[in-house]
Amino acid sequence: MNIVNVQDRGQIANFLRQDVERYLYELGDLDDFFWPYTTWYASVDTTGIQHLALLYRGIDPVVLLVQERENCPMDDFIQALLPGLPERFYAHLSPGLEQALIGRYAVQSHGRHWKMALRQQSALMAAEVEGVVQLQGDDLKALQDLYAAAYPENWFDPRMLQTGQYFGVWEAGRLISAGGVHVYSPAYGAAAIGNITTLPERRGQGLARRVTAQLCRSLLQQVAVIGLNVLTNNDAALSCYRRLGFEEVVAYEEFMCERL
Repeated sequence: MNIVNVQDRGQIANFLRQDVERYLYELGDLDDFFWPYTTWYASVDTTGIQHLALLYRGIDPVVLLVQERENCPMDDFIQALLPGLPERFYAHLSPGLEQALIGRYAVQSHGRHWKMALRQQSALMAAEVEGVVQLQGDDLKALQDLYAAAYPENWFDPRMLQTGQYFGVWEAGRLISAGGVHVYSPAYGAAAIGNITTLPERRGQGLARRVTAQLCRSLLQQVAVIGLNVLTNNDAALSCYRRLGFEEVVAYEEFMCERL
């Protein structure tokens, strides 16, 4: 299979829009804010892109995103992609695609996840959002302190505060709950929310739900599609998101990969 480096954003977007909820992260990464950190690999025929992979280099480690569409196997595509992959990367893969890496990479699973999408807005609009405020650039240290205490394994890019799409709840000068976006693109109408957490001693009080509701209300003024990724066994988070109108779209798995 012949693999090419694709740099035509319009061509990539046409492929991704065939299944926006599945490819929400990739669609958002076409935005000018993320585009310089992306490398796109594809198999192409006379009808256009058939398979697509994204290497996002804006964080360490590099992240590989490959999602398999129904009735469109990608085993051969992954095999052809292998020579161009870095020594070490984190991967978001459709279930089973990791098998193509085994033997060349040490592959460690970080859990099965759901891709979810906001499909019912009525519950979101009715949710309580009292006390939730927009975070500013000066709040970076407080946000990082919250993540260190409540969510040390999260993926947070400080640049994302520049989007204006991070919200939180303060108490006695301390940030006790917050959340924002991993991907945000008004130009492409897509946003993926994440980094949502609450201090352990304040959980169970609906604070994360308030933050998520206010965040999504803000995003809906700019984008048409909102999604997120969540571990399939994170019952508390799943309950929160479902109550706000999110529904499961497709499963995938995350892996840490290092070349043998």
